[in-house]
Amino acid sequence: MDHLLEGVRVIDLSRVLAGPYCTMMLGDLGADIIKVEVPGRGDDTRHWGPPFAKGGESAYFLCTNRNKRSLTLDLKSPEGQEVLRSLIREGDVLIENFRVGTLEGWDLTYEALQKLRPGLIYCTITGYGYTGPYRHRPGYDFIIQAQGGIMSITGPADGEPHKVGVAIADITAGLFAANAILAALYKRERKGTGQRIDISLLDAQVAWLANVASNYLVSGEVPSRYGNGHPNIVPYQVFEARDRHFAFAIGNDSQWDKFCRAVDKGDWSNDPRFATNAARVKNRKTLIPLLENLFAQRDADDWLSQLEQLGIPAAPINTIDGVFADPQVKARDMEIRVPHPTAGNLSMAAYPLNIPTAPPEVRYPPPLLGQHSDEILRDLLHYDEAKIRLLRDHGVV
Repeated sequence: MDHLLEGVRVIDLSRVLAGPYCTMMLGDLGADIIKVEVPGRGDDTRHWGPPFAKGGESAYFLCTNRNKRSLTLDLKSPEGQEVLRSLIREGDVLIENFRVGTLEGWDLTYEALQKLRPGLIYCTITGYGYTGPYRHRPGYDFIIQAQGGIMSITGPADGEPHKVGVAIADITAGLFAANAILAALYKRERKGTGQRIDISLLDAQVAWLANVASNYLVSGEVPSRYGNGHPNIVPYQVFEARDRHFAFAIGNDSQWDKFCRAVDKGDWSNDPRFATNAARVKNRKTLIPLLENLFAQRDADDWLSQLEQLGIPAAPINTIDGVFADPQVKARDMEIRVPHPTAGNLSMAAYPLNIPTAPPEVRYPPPLLGQHSDEILRDLLHYDEAKIRLLRDHGVV
């Protein structure tokens, strides 16, 4: 199969989540991802568990490292750095998330990299980027969520700030990095030029504050926490039915009018306090208790069935097992099974870009540590067996 990024080779020096998530997406699209790992230990996430799959691979590592080949390499050694230079000469993209300036310390500045491999796309992902007063600070998703504002608007209105349940700053930084790399590859295809890409977790976090950031920048008012409510749309939150909670969203005034009439509350639609979204936002403290009393009278499934018939957005609040049992998730094949050398038939969340004309596929399961070292050194760098054995004897690979 001719994959969209077939022929693109990525030298992946990243670990943990943001960088590996980025390179997994590129690998799913067909790029050849060479994951460089520390000998004997590998990516930190190999040790983040439980849970561990059969054979000992951590679920955390498995979630973000398919479609990669693993090469172990001691980058602190001169021999390891020389192998890295050889890899770079064969690469199209270099991605890393070391502390700021690490590669420069190895005499691998962007300018030096361009001489080594003209047209190379060099992407760094760090906590705070390569400029600014915080550039040398370590960056962790949880810290960035705190500093970048998302925790100040997440959680109960009268409770403590909450982080998002997944490492969302890492994930979005990886998404932005992949987007930038694809744009750089397009430019290189036309102009033959390389690019220097500087992605920071904090930048990513601030960028996707989206309407909340705009609310502040336009009004000057600091946004508050609304729990499961929405700062600009009412009603748009979780409600408790007679048996359990569910999500309910009114996206426009015509939906509101339709809903009110269907539940014999036409007076709400005509009430000037509730007739428009702006009025409902202003009077949410009056409206929400009325809705809470209404929804508490029937079971969630009854409400969900009626709301679906009305064409009004609503959904159950699925636990993760419910997500993968959901008929729509199943219909979209969002759970895939991949043969793995130690874990057996491994279940994974699928790639979300549905491209029927060039479908992504799993060519490699998440690799064992150093699984492809000999293959890469022999077939790509043309090292002979004696040289590979010498590197092993010296602990370089």
